[in-house]
Amino acid sequence: MAGAFEVLLNDDRAQLEAFVEEYRNALDAIVDGLTEEQARERLVPSATTLLGLLKHVTWMQRVWFEECIGGRSRVELGLVRTPAESFVVDDHDTIVGVVAAHRQACATARAVAADVPLDAVVTGHRSGPRTVHWVYLQVLRELAHHCGHADILREQILSS
Repeated sequence: MAGAFEVLLNDDRAQLEAFVEEYRNALDAIVDGLTEEQARERLVPSATTLLGLLKHVTWMQRVWFEECIGGRSRVELGLVRTPAESFVVDDHDTIVGVVAAHRQACATARAVAADVPLDAVVTGHRSGPRTVHWVYLQVLRELAHHCGHADILREQILSS
């Protein structure tokens, strides 16, 4: 076991992927055991809900991995244009469907980035070239940020 730990300590990519996976899993679980009504409950003035947060992080990962690294446009991917739009929960959205979309986006992100070196420069994002390392850091930042929001909202929902 110490050998695997030592590899993780000396491997930037393994560290980034481990942290990203930890937050992906935490966000994947934010709606566990909740009703559809609870997952849609708005507790803040913005449109932020637990289901909306999960939709947003799904969209965000598709933007950074499928658009930026994979080189496919948002139109081609069927993605909304802006972050604000990605939080919108429609009548047809369900916990099962949004969780499935999130899991699929994570699987696709892993596949898209798997063989691309961290120092590779990717040009698929509209704001300009980035390294894959930068993309991982951006995704990690976003996931951690929204995981905190989700924790607070879930705590409020479960205590009411």
